[in-house]
Amino acid sequence: MDGYYWDSKFNYLSKTRWLYYNDDYLNFLLTNVWKITSPVRIIDFGCGYGYLGTKLLPLLPEGSTYTGVDAGGKLIEHAKEIFQQAPFKTEFILGDIQEMDFNQQYDIVVCHAFLLHVENPREILQKMTDCLVDRGRIICFETHWISNMASYYLDGIYPSDMVQLGFLQELFERDTQRSGKDGNVGIKVPIYLSRLGVRQIECRVSDRVNFLDPNCAAEKNNELYNSLKEDGFGADPGEEKLFITNLLNRGATFDEAQKEFMLESFLSKVFSKDVFLTYSPNMKITTGIIER
Repeated sequence: MDGYYWDSKFNYLSKTRWLYYNDDYLNFLLTNVWKITSPVRIIDFGCGYGYLGTKLLPLLPEGSTYTGVDAGGKLIEHAKEIFQQAPFKTEFILGDIQEMDFNQQYDIVVCHAFLLHVENPREILQKMTDCLVDRGRIICFETHWISNMASYYLDGIYPSDMVQLGFLQELFERDTQRSGKDGNVGIKVPIYLSRLGVRQIECRVSDRVNFLDPNCAAEKNNELYNSLKEDGFGADPGEEKLFITNLLNRGATFDEAQKEFMLESFLSKVFSKDVFLTYSPNMKITTGIIER
């Protein structure tokens, strides 16, 4: 597992996960929608530092257990440290999910922003369903990049001066055709699950709309601003030639790549703690039941 990319991204992960949901919405889903009233055994594919565990376990019935699996040794160590003093039964397994087999012993299997990073999301979904008992539930929190990119509003700036939606949509599609990795996988998960035999499929959207407000308390505003920057919004695109070359290698034309560089450079200059911004990540939350 040496050199695993996400092992170096703990700061990014810990500063950005909270942008997607309000805690009361997760509680609403667990209690009012999915109606989880008895202790459950959860396994988390691509658990990272155990983010979902930190959010779900305090809301679940007492006696629930959480198993996290990830290929990042450092992330697994972070997870163990986080849960070391927690009053929950947890287990963290270091391993490559692509090469692992899982026993049919869990009531719930979850993943969060994981499927977009694999070349074979449908095969991973099959692995996820295979580890569930009869009437077990699969829950996927996954991205839909193109709706994400359409969901920023920076006060005083036309959205078309920040984002080339048509170009980015084509770029994401070409990336998927080339690599199999799909940043828009969240919108497709319901279809994939139905074809795998999952039933009672429902799909929702994450509820949080982030509001950067210069008139609110400075500490709160700074935290959101720093998290948005960490998430890539308003980031410096770097050296122009390298930026354009990278996009050309992904199938962009020179004009498309140059315009994208100009837009990202412009955004990096106008985005500051003193502007008004609203942003909705639009994560897709898909769930279904396994009937054996």
